Amino acid sequence: MSDDQGATPAVQHVALFDARPFFEKVLVYGLQHGLIDQAKLDAIQTDAPKGMVQIARYFGSEFLRPELEKARDRIVNLVSLSLELSSGGDLRKAAETLRDNSFLSRSKNASDMLKALIAMPQSSHFGMNEHGGFTDDHIPQLAKWSLRSLADYQSELAKRQQVAQVIQAALWFAEQLDMDAEELEDAGRDAEAVIRTALLAMATRQTRFPDWVTFQKTIAALRKKAAASKVTSLSIPLPKELPAEFKAVVDGVRKSIVSDMPKILDSTLPARKLFDQTPAFMGRYFWVEDALSEVDDFDRAASAAWNKATGGHSDDSSLLTLFLSIAAGSAHKTLLTPKAAAALVRKIRKSGLKPELVTQYILGNAPAEFQNDYLQMWQDFLEDAQGRLLSDHDYELHDAMALLRRDCNIAPG
Repeated sequence: MSDDQGATPAVQHVALFDARPFFEKVLVYGLQHGLIDQAKLDAIQTDAPKGMVQIARYFGSEFLRPELEKARDRIVNLVSLSLELSSGGDLRKAAETLRDNSFLSRSKNASDMLKALIAMPQSSHFGMNEHGGFTDDHIPQLAKWSLRSLADYQSELAKRQQVAQVIQAALWFAEQLDMDAEELEDAGRDAEAVIRTALLAMATRQTRFPDWVTFQKTIAALRKKAAASKVTSLSIPLPKELPAEFKAVVDGVRKSIVSDMPKILDSTLPARKLFDQTPAFMGRYFWVEDALSEVDDFDRAASAAWNKATGGHSDDSSLLTLFLSIAAGSAHKTLLTPKAAAALVRKIRKSGLKPELVTQYILGNAPAEFQNDYLQMWQDFLEDAQGRLLSDHDYELHDAMALLRRDCNIAPG
């Protein structure tokens, strides 16, 4: 016989899992502790069938047994959600709430709670979220959520609240940097990207959201500052005026800038290649898109006259249309309607062409590094086109118009 024989065995506590809906637990507790009387129980038994029919009708049909059975599950779950959330899981508090409020009011309370959740943004990407609150289009989502647990609701609520905070913080930064919400919607970027760029802009004392050129200058300024200080990272502070409710989410975004800093400050890496051509950085920062920021560097360096004449276009068809207009002594255009093109041909046949005007214009206005290419393109076109443009036999302009449609920029019609 062992020395342990006859000893009192260790007591093992077994936690029992209670799978009953929270409403049922509350009801039983309330009846056992005198918080729910017979009158209240009768009222619940009267209200429950009414609510089931209403719910079955809302999500499908009250005339189908499966729909009514699903409605029973839904109304019990909705009331459970409302009671458990308001009481924090305390059965006494929940029983008191059930005693003091109607059964249907608790169902509606949970339904309103779920509708508000569904209407909250799921993505921090501007332009991807719906506006206007809960609509009939959301009913299928409500059908699913009406059967979900409180834990599911709380988890989803926390996620969506975080998203909403990031969006509101981005809108605050936009207001500080002279940009409105509609512009952000049109831009279609993530709120985090807006915040990252805003923090960089404010760190370099800017008062407006940068376009691409200004953004490049911002990066250049940060690189120059880092090089002068001989550091591989820079501190990006939070704005002093930042509302307290945004500090946590903005600080989280700020930390992501810190992780990006080694590449941001790498002067051997061109800004365009990093921010617009590196997959990990594409869309991670935000700059205002406009006509100026979209043209290439050589377009920016070109004269104001060239930019105005070309409208930022550099394709062969647009440029040949411009050159031909200049040679004909007509208004400078990069796009012609069929009617305007025919009129241009008639003018050429009446007054002739002055190719030297194009040569002078290119040498006086085009970016220097492209002048030779443009001159050659014009000369090649002229050698091929001059005969047809000046022909006395093409009375209906068929050959001339076919040429222009092939080589120039002629609008459909």
